[in-house]
Amino acid sequence: MKKLGREHVIYAHDKCDDPVMFINPGESICVETYDCYQGQMLPADARYEQCDRRCINPATGPVYVRGAEPGDTLKIEIMDIRLGAVGIVDCGTPGSVLEDQFSQVTVKRLPVKDGVIFYDGKQVPAEPMIGIIGVAPAEEPVSTLSPGTHGGNLDCRRITKGAVLYLPVSATGALLSVGDLHAVMGDGEVGNCGVEIEGSVELRVDLIPKTERKYIMLENQEDWITIASAESLDQASEAAVWQMSDFLQQTMGMEAVDAGILLTLAGNLAVCQVVNPLKTVRMELSKAQIERWMS
Repeated sequence: MKKLGREHVIYAHDKCDDPVMFINPGESICVETYDCYQGQMLPADARYEQCDRRCINPATGPVYVRGAEPGDTLKIEIMDIRLGAVGIVDCGTPGSVLEDQFSQVTVKRLPVKDGVIFYDGKQVPAEPMIGIIGVAPAEEPVSTLSPGTHGGNLDCRRITKGAVLYLPVSATGALLSVGDLHAVMGDGEVGNCGVEIEGSVELRVDLIPKTERKYIMLENQEDWITIASAESLDQASEAAVWQMSDFLQQTMGMEAVDAGILLTLAGNLAVCQVVNPLKTVRMELSKAQIERWMS
């Protein structure tokens, strides 16, 4: 398995970036990642006010997938997520829903061991997830702080071990990058972050040619999931629902009316995050429900 070190970082997804690794479709890679502060907040005497904002949300990459062209879809199987020993959580930072409740930013350094996060004598089960996973957009570069149709800073807690992510390819080689792991994060990421942590991710990257799909899909053992980002939660919600309806019609062969009724009866709409430049929402639909609906 090829290994990509965390020293190869980007701060924007850009079709003009030089690749730092080349892989063939079907290959597996191990990608090391920094936390969202690029390690700046790990020392016990580090202060949030002194953090270099130019180094926020680094992603490791980009990885060039041979044969990938616009109109294809990248299929990314998340085989494993390994976490570092210390996570960072903050509250009261600019952009947080809770910002006005705090006179200053609070930063906590939390030990993480054997699948458990330790916070002031309390134990929280770890639920490792990937915050940033994206490819190069078709047009201008997009900051790794922001999500979009290219993926990026989706902060969707369903992007975890065992899931398969489908990203539309918009640039030759796709140029895949990964970062911003969380040891755990609640839906909404309302306090500005989850437990931000360095680590490594094992991925199997494959290519589905000429799908022409323009939106992000995710699947796990139980569900199909669409993920959409927009300036408002209303817009993101509408997009996630429309995308799932399109998937049911175009991929599963349902009639529009049947797809709409299934979604209103059994679809689950959830907020991924509300703190990034664009808001992100997902629509989840049980595979079992789809099978029953079509039988």
